[in-house]
Amino acid sequence: MQHLDFSILAEWQNIRLLLKSLWYTVAYTLAGFTLSIVVGTIISFGQMAKNRPIRFLSLAYLSWFRGTPLLVQLFLLYYGLPILFGIDTVPWVSGIIALAMYGGAYSSQIIRSTIQSIDRGQMEAGRSIGFSYAQTMRKIIIPQAVIRMLAPMTNELISLTKNSSLLSTITVVELFRQANILIADTYKTLEFLIAVAILYYVVNNIIGLIGMKLEKRLSTGDDMR
Repeated sequence: MQHLDFSILAEWQNIRLLLKSLWYTVAYTLAGFTLSIVVGTIISFGQMAKNRPIRFLSLAYLSWFRGTPLLVQLFLLYYGLPILFGIDTVPWVSGIIALAMYGGAYSSQIIRSTIQSIDRGQMEAGRSIGFSYAQTMRKIIIPQAVIRMLAPMTNELISLTKNSSLLSTITVVELFRQANILIADTYKTLEFLIAVAILYYVVNNIIGLIGMKLEKRLSTGDDMR
């Protein structure tokens, strides 16, 4: 029976590599999440559009990216583009794009549902004082919707952080892949897996705490329960 030896985690070289890869994980996730909000906004407004072809394309996008695993999408993007179109792919760029496209499908539902949850009278009030549709959305509807988005968007960011470990499958050296490299060098499997789990746990709980603080700070009396 093998005994656990956590002293391996106290070695500075291993600490440095894990923290460096954790930084990459956070950076890739935030980049993917930011782009996913852009994608999600486009898809959500596409779903609400009166134009039928635009609505159909938005629903098709949503159906595909919610109906297929992120791992498959990642492989199709990274390996498929060179095969089909001769496009050279960079692992970390492909990873960020895959996270953005996958996360965008889920973000679009959050954005759409929160916008539609705002009372229709708000739009009518905005139009009655001379605002255009775009102005009403920008100045009245979206600021209220953003507050309601905070909790589900925080959950989406946490989910994307965990899913970022799949980038290791296309050779992106993020936290999980770095741990696997160290495991191969030291044969200390469980020690490094526990360390990785703790690091993910800490990061995701920090995200959750920040989300709750922002929600509490931005909430108005009408939004408080």
